[in-house]
Amino acid sequence: MLMPAKNPTPRNAMSIDVEDYFQVSAFAPYIRREDWNGLECRVERNIASILALLAEKNVKATFFTLGWIAERYPQVVKAIVAGGHELASHGYGHERASDLSPAAFLEDIASAKKLLEDLGGVPVVGYRAPSFSIGKGNLWAFDVLRDAGYRYSSSVYPIAHDHYGMPDSPRFAYPVREGLLEIPVTTLRMGSKNLPSSGGGYFRLLPYALSRWMIRRVNEVDGQSAVFYFHPWEIDPGQPRVPGIDAKTRFRHYVNIERTHGRIARLLEDFRWGRMDEIFLGRESSPGAVERSLSPA
Repeated sequence: MLMPAKNPTPRNAMSIDVEDYFQVSAFAPYIRREDWNGLECRVERNIASILALLAEKNVKATFFTLGWIAERYPQVVKAIVAGGHELASHGYGHERASDLSPAAFLEDIASAKKLLEDLGGVPVVGYRAPSFSIGKGNLWAFDVLRDAGYRYSSSVYPIAHDHYGMPDSPRFAYPVREGLLEIPVTTLRMGSKNLPSSGGGYFRLLPYALSRWMIRRVNEVDGQSAVFYFHPWEIDPGQPRVPGIDAKTRFRHYVNIERTHGRIARLLEDFRWGRMDEIFLGRESSPGAVERSLSPA
């Protein structure tokens, strides 16, 4: 007797936030924006390393790219597109959406979209706010994103955090406006809390086996695609150290940074990965996925 085939494990979305070490929000009190041009920029070599790793593992990913970076390193944009990856927007100047007026936000996301499309020669339909800075206080940002021509956002982190987060928001992709999806980075529901399980400092701090277990549970128990993210500077232990930063910022930025490249390589082997637009806007999105995600459980 033939047994019914099991549902295949969902393919997960691999994403990279293309910014350099001196542009992270936690360094804003220590590095003036007007000094960025005079600092050593290492994003080009780090993106080249990431692209080589993705090619080796035969993985396509989504690159949320700053307009500031694209303008200065157009070859980075062209290499991303040439590799078959999705080119998406991280805004122009890495300004938190929650710090901008609606008009300033529109200028930021529209200018970045046009610049990326001109350089890459492909449509840009995805956006991720710096520091996941869309929350209860600026939900108007979704209207602006839709009006600017974006089709999805990955800007809400459904956890409690001292710098960002909206813990009571849905954990999986859901429509926030007509024609616009919000696709949160992945959390694992444990009891009444959402635990971060999608990259960044948590991935560097936690044992790899625990991160792998959390993503696997999202795939197998929730039946959902995970959304993972990291930054080019997280694979660069040789980056210049920023002087004078407080102990918490130093720990968050540099913890286990020398291990990240190897961990990413293992992650690419342990799961199936793809571009965000293909997984969430294409045929791989199951018909009930959006409806199921409206429940916070």
